[in-house]
Amino acid sequence: MMHDLLITGGTVVTGDSRSVADVAIKDGLIAAVGQPGTLGSATETLDATGQFVLPGAIDVHVHFREPGYTHKEDWETGTAAAAMGGTTTVFEMPNTHPPTRSVVELRQKQEAAKKAYVDFGLYGLLAEDNIDELQGLIDGGVNAFKCFMGNTFGNLPSPSTGAMLEGFEIVARSGLRISLHAETASIMAWRQKRLVEAGRNDPLAHIAARPAVVAAEAVARAAILAEWTGARVHVLHISSALELGPLRDAKARGVDITGGTCPCYLLLDSSDYARLGSVIRVNPPVRDAADSEAIWAALKDGTVDLIETDHAPHTLEEKTKSVIWEADCGFPGVETQMPLMLNQVSKGRMSLEDYVRYSAEAPAKRFGLFPVKGRIAAGAHADIAVVDMARSETIRAAGLQSRGKVTPFEGETVTGIPIHTLVRGRFVQRDRTLVTGAKGHGRQVTDIQKMPTPVLHNQDQTLASVLRGPG
Repeated sequence: MMHDLLITGGTVVTGDSRSVADVAIKDGLIAAVGQPGTLGSATETLDATGQFVLPGAIDVHVHFREPGYTHKEDWETGTAAAAMGGTTTVFEMPNTHPPTRSVVELRQKQEAAKKAYVDFGLYGLLAEDNIDELQGLIDGGVNAFKCFMGNTFGNLPSPSTGAMLEGFEIVARSGLRISLHAETASIMAWRQKRLVEAGRNDPLAHIAARPAVVAAEAVARAAILAEWTGARVHVLHISSALELGPLRDAKARGVDITGGTCPCYLLLDSSDYARLGSVIRVNPPVRDAADSEAIWAALKDGTVDLIETDHAPHTLEEKTKSVIWEADCGFPGVETQMPLMLNQVSKGRMSLEDYVRYSAEAPAKRFGLFPVKGRIAAGAHADIAVVDMARSETIRAAGLQSRGKVTPFEGETVTGIPIHTLVRGRFVQRDRTLVTGAKGHGRQVTDIQKMPTPVLHNQDQTLASVLRGPG
């Protein structure tokens, strides 16, 4: 067989092993992985000798801001950033304007995403006012749902626990995962109001308004609703040691609950607020060094399943404010995640195998994309990041593909860089240069997503059942 592309001489890394091997690609799929020199010929050859061949990262938490906030980001710039960062699949959040609350907005977002460089999933919103739209979103092809238990950019109202329960009942039947912004809105609103009244406008006031108890309470509450209904849930951007307790407990009870964290919660802590000011403001907040250490340990023991980014771009003017409450929350991350985490590999904090598990295998498995994505093996999509672990670069916001030209990692030198990125066998980044002709190559993952059959609970007590009455 004549292959389209042969990647030769690289070290192929999985979640539990590595070996020097060639990778043959045909029609967007990995045709074979084998001993060097055994896979025949190809139209094109890429010499990866001395480099590492990883499955592309899968980021289940990005905000690309289109429609409604395209001065911050759009699908072209956001997915270009993903391509440059070795990320081959993204799941994009619904807090755009308008939010992705019904199939009407879903179609609008699918249209915007036609300029994507990388493959993508789309979140539908689970809110108080769109319970009747959830089934339409499921039928229309969303890949997951997002429930904002606490406020963040877009100021979407957090649903009541009653609306959450009904939403969980509906989504549970589909088997799709519900990702949670797990912070309790009422506690945060009360504390922020009191802090503002007391004249606390400094960066550390942001942590004071959102103490770890807001996350722990929300995780525990959502886990109970998931256990009652059989819904699958994912706790986004884990930021504290305290919320790991209810997460572990829920897993031990058999709840289908997963957790993710972001580089900022692993690599920054409260001592960085004085240096970074309002740039560090993100929801939930970066906390103390002890929280970072606990999250690292939770990644190692499997309590936290995966790494995501919460890529959340804003303009420099929107981020740099003297009053912390006026600064928009979040910063770009999809382009810097892989270099930042590979830098930790280079420092010995984790292995390349660990990184592949956290960044590719686990998200693919938890969101129904495995074995088509998240691995380098025959039959899988040829979603690949070729990494040079000897290469160093310095992170500069001005050089990011994202429109959000601000990062808390400004000036940090990192070692371990994705030098080529392929999505379904096509280069979207080559030799550290965006392949602009690949714009529009990305496609939605609905056709390959296969979530396991859901296990439903308390079906006789769902709101739909009781509304029908006895008999």
